[in-house]
Amino acid sequence: MIKIIIIDDEARARSAIEKIIVTNVKDVEIVDKADNVENGLNSILRNKPQIVLLDINLPDGTGFDLLRQLPKVDFKLIFITAHEEYAIKAIKFSALDYIVKPIDIGELVTAIENAKNEIVDANNNLKIEAFLANFENIKNDIKKIVLKTADSIHLVNVQNIIRCEADNNYTNFYINDNKKIFVSNTLKEYEEMLTPYNFFRVHQSHLINLNYISKFDKKDGGYLVMTDKSQIPVSARKRHLLLELFDRL
Repeated sequence: MIKIIIIDDEARARSAIEKIIVTNVKDVEIVDKADNVENGLNSILRNKPQIVLLDINLPDGTGFDLLRQLPKVDFKLIFITAHEEYAIKAIKFSALDYIVKPIDIGELVTAIENAKNEIVDANNNLKIEAFLANFENIKNDIKKIVLKTADSIHLVNVQNIIRCEADNNYTNFYINDNKKIFVSNTLKEYEEMLTPYNFFRVHQSHLINLNYISKFDKKDGGYLVMTDKSQIPVSARKRHLLLELFDRL
């Protein structure tokens, strides 16, 4: 039986989450519920859960304060949030899961089932470290992104990504140390995450970091030459937008 702890300062939210899990998820047991950082920390250390649902805002601090006090994060973490923009952005970049209040039954059940399937995760601490670093810097600039492959997890500086290329429902990342990372998420997901950080989708299959453009060749419909010598096609409908970006650089 998989042990779950719910940490949320709202009694109604704790009860609602518990009811949804008990009704819809098999092979799990809610071993405790807590309403603040201190009680939540003590409960985790005492019960050693496999899954923790953690509210971001608590009366005596934040969920992040709780995480910083743990010697090791050896459980799957699902954040509970009420639309904190900066927190959600940091969570996405760190490949962690979250649910938004008011709680949606389907989203909660999916998050729990995903966590059950990933209980053994040797890289969980890496994700948490990335999240805490990102959250502390989020109002200025995202620093790192967690990229999960079939075999491992990579912690990559966003500024070191040269370009991303779609491969059906997967994405290839090309890093400035000649590393290539193949991940099982769509290019559209990364476009939404990276566009605010000087990335631009020049083609259906290509998202590029504007800092790594070497030149724009107008022949043959137009293509970019990147600093890694790759040649990236520019779609006709993105050409004028790209030229406008050049004018602003």
